[in-house]
Formats: sequence, structure tokens, C-alpha cells
Amino acid sequence: MPASKNLDFLLANMTPQINPGEYVFACVDEHTLQELSDSPILVFREKEAVTVILRKEVADARSLLYEGVWGFITLSVHSPLSAVGFLAAVTKELAKASISVNAVSAVYHDHLFVPLDRVREAMTVLRSLSSIRQK
Repeated sequence: MPASKNLDFLLANMTPQINPGEYVFACVDEHTLQELSDSPILVFREKEAVTVILRKEVADARSLLYEGVWGFITLSVHSPLSAVGFLAAVTKELAKASISVNAVSAVYHDHLFVPLDRVREAMTVLRSLSSIRQK
């Protein structure tokens, strides 16, 4: 069955889940990227630099520079890349709670990186948003 693009369905069924661990965003050169092998969970090449998202302990072991430590939440509903408004609705609610968020969309799910010390609060916001849509 294809994934739903219906915003109310996506919000009601997003089932946020915390991925254990502490994560960081770091810029690396191509040589360091090769040394990291498969440890980054995301690699994004911009014209200025290569950004990686990886576990904090990996970055610390390599003495990589980063700013902030992030918690990693997956919205477990299958949200198609062409769905309109899903991340906007989610990030709007987190913004109302003054929680910064870095969102990453993949083929099956959307993933949120929020400040590590605000993960539980973010989960409360997300669960509340989902439960409102379930009614």
C-alpha cells in the first residue's frame, strides 16, 4: 500500500521514537570522510564543506569540531517525500515550545535532531500534536 500524503493521517500516526545516543553535526574533508567509513548516519556535500551527522563518541575519538549535541527522533509513519505540510506542522509546534530542530527527510521517514537536553520535551510536544489529530 502506498504511503499516505494526507496531513491529518501523517500527524495522527507519526509515532515519534527516540534513537538512543548523542549526535553531532561536523564538517570534514574528503580524507576524514573516507576514514570515518560508514560511521556517519548522514553525509551531505555543500559547496563550502562536507557535513556529517554522527555519534558524538565517534566525533570525539577523531577530535572533530562540532557545536551542540543533539538527540535523534524518528517520526515512524511512512511519510512520502512529496507530502505537503508535514514537517512544517511538526516544526511549527516545536518552534512554539522554543525547541530548535534540524530535520532530515529520507525515503520512508522524517527524522528530527533536537538539542539533547530538550529531547523529552520535544517528545511531549510531538505526542500531543499526534493525539490532537487522532481525535
